[in-house]
Amino acid sequence: MKLSELERALERVPDYGTPSPALEQYRTPARMSAEILYDALAQGDIEGRRVADLGCGTGTFAIGAALLGASEVNGFDIDDKALALARECVRVMRLEIDFQKCEIGNVKGKFDTVVMNPPFGCQNRGADRPFLEKALEVASSIYTIHMAETEGFVERFVGARGATVVSKKRYKFPIPHTFHFHGSEKRLIDVLVWHVRRG
Repeated sequence: MKLSELERALERVPDYGTPSPALEQYRTPARMSAEILYDALAQGDIEGRRVADLGCGTGTFAIGAALLGASEVNGFDIDDKALALARECVRVMRLEIDFQKCEIGNVKGKFDTVVMNPPFGCQNRGADRPFLEKALEVASSIYTIHMAETEGFVERFVGARGATVVSKKRYKFPIPHTFHFHGSEKRLIDVLVWHVRRG
């Protein structure tokens, strides 16, 4: 599957119907998701691998991994509505993905790769930490999105746990006017996509 084909497929993944501000539910853009997954594919971390999407929302990364030939895909989230949208999308696209309702601290299993867009911690400071902690616990290769201003923290966090930063890629992440506290129609924030390896 070409990058452009993957992007078009991911554009079919539904957005959140009623997003939760506490959960910081913002859909990762299809183009950005496709590029992250393609980078992971090029590193040998998708095709034939066990892939998990932590905080999967409506399933963008999980669906993309399945389309790129992952041998097993699991998505974890605590939002019933988001999971229902993900399951329906997977049914229509005729994919096999195991979506589970689960608090991040209760995620079990071992995976080759985690691809995730955790909460940035704008509403609840440090909300991304449990996701990064769990990813490093359950997988050896992690692709994760964090605000660029937290670069030093992420570097120290993964280093203290014996992991190595393979690469960092900068993006502009669009935050649409979704909640009452948003002051502008759309805001672009600087994020870094990290590829981290453990061991």
